[in-house]
Amino acid sequence: MRGYCFARSLPTRCAALGLLLLTLSACGPRSRFEVPAPGEAGAEKFLIDRGQEALERRRWLDAREYFRRLIDTYPGSEFRRAAKVGLGDSYLGEGHADSLILAANEFREFLTFFPLAPNADYAQFRLAVCHMRQMLGPQRDQTATATALRELDAFIRNYPKSKYMAEVVAMRRQARDRLSEHEYQVGLSNYRIRVYNGAIARFEGLLTADPEFSRRDGVYYYLAESFMRLGRTAEAIQWYERLQKEFSESSYLDDARTRVAELKR
Repeated sequence: MRGYCFARSLPTRCAALGLLLLTLSACGPRSRFEVPAPGEAGAEKFLIDRGQEALERRRWLDAREYFRRLIDTYPGSEFRRAAKVGLGDSYLGEGHADSLILAANEFREFLTFFPLAPNADYAQFRLAVCHMRQMLGPQRDQTATATALRELDAFIRNYPKSKYMAEVVAMRRQARDRLSEHEYQVGLSNYRIRVYNGAIARFEGLLTADPEFSRRDGVYYYLAESFMRLGRTAEAIQWYERLQKEFSESSYLDDARTRVAELKR
């Protein structure tokens, strides 16, 4: 009989425990978000300051809570633009795949609604960072890399005097190298299976699109090798010599010098 009573009371006890936990979760963690009543003096400043403070402490969820309350409660606030950027920063700070997409949306919306804002360059900069962090390896799909390049080019075009310009230029080189490395690997695959005309087309296309590719010494060398194996000696020598002229240090230099000596002999 006791067992029967306990069994019947167990669902009731579980329900009561669940209700208690729900009540505690509603009252506990959210208590730190007690804010001034809407319209109260200093409420907007309170929200933006607490949001920025949470960002600095890497408390991304807390920061979003403050920024969203500011945006939803005070649509005409002078701090609304800063809160919108703060939302993007909170998602970007988390760094998850989904968070990066949400961050990009926040920054893009900011630029749509506030294109002339003083911090528009920052929003464009952070938008580019969102796409940079989604880039895949050179042997995988390069859609995110191409998007990052587009956003970086938009920054360079629209904010030539921005304090973020040096970082953007460095980021652009990194993104452009990733895209060019993809083309280089495809050309190298063609070379290795002896499709030399295909390799030449890829290498020459790469150099046309990105003449400053960081690993172009390898492009020069395998371009020369491809020409040599097709019997086009003059063109092969041209690329071997260009490699020697532009690079004082390269793992391909010794082989290039040997090739030139052999072909000229």
